[in-house]
Amino acid sequence: MINEDKIREACATGPERGFKLLMDNFQQPIYWHIRRLVVSHEDAEDILQEVFIRIFRHLGQFREESSLSTWIYRIATNECLRFLNTRKEQAVSAEDVQEELMNKLMASDYVDYDNEMAVKFQQAILSLPEKQRVVFNLRYYDELEYEAIGRITDTRVETLKVNYHYAKEKIKEYMLNN
Repeated sequence: MINEDKIREACATGPERGFKLLMDNFQQPIYWHIRRLVVSHEDAEDILQEVFIRIFRHLGQFREESSLSTWIYRIATNECLRFLNTRKEQAVSAEDVQEELMNKLMASDYVDYDNEMAVKFQQAILSLPEKQRVVFNLRYYDELEYEAIGRITDTRVETLKVNYHYAKEKIKEYMLNN
């Protein structure tokens, strides 16, 4: 990945070139972050497009209070939560949304059904409450520090550590009992 300072510098001197650098460096990790939260490839593609539209529109407002990647992850996470909340409003219950995500996981072309443990692991993650799932994904998959996750989710580090701990315990329990 290219240095974030170079991306910000390129955005300041030539927005199109800077945005291309930004896309080249962040499109894939942000896609997978979104995909892990919403499961469906089609939904992830739509949200990814919206994320980069928002980034392009608001790049001039980036205040450098955090790293560029933290800012981008925050936008992506907020878009995912907005999408999932819309689904909750359309569904009868949160359980319906989780069931829909599980069904999408099982229908996905990207899942290796021969690897039963990997499928069970993804099902365990999807069974987590939304907040724990977000924290778990950012920490486990994206390998972000708690401080960065705190800026992304606007949550205290201590609370994040507790959420991550509970998420790990629930995943272990799911893996052992299902």
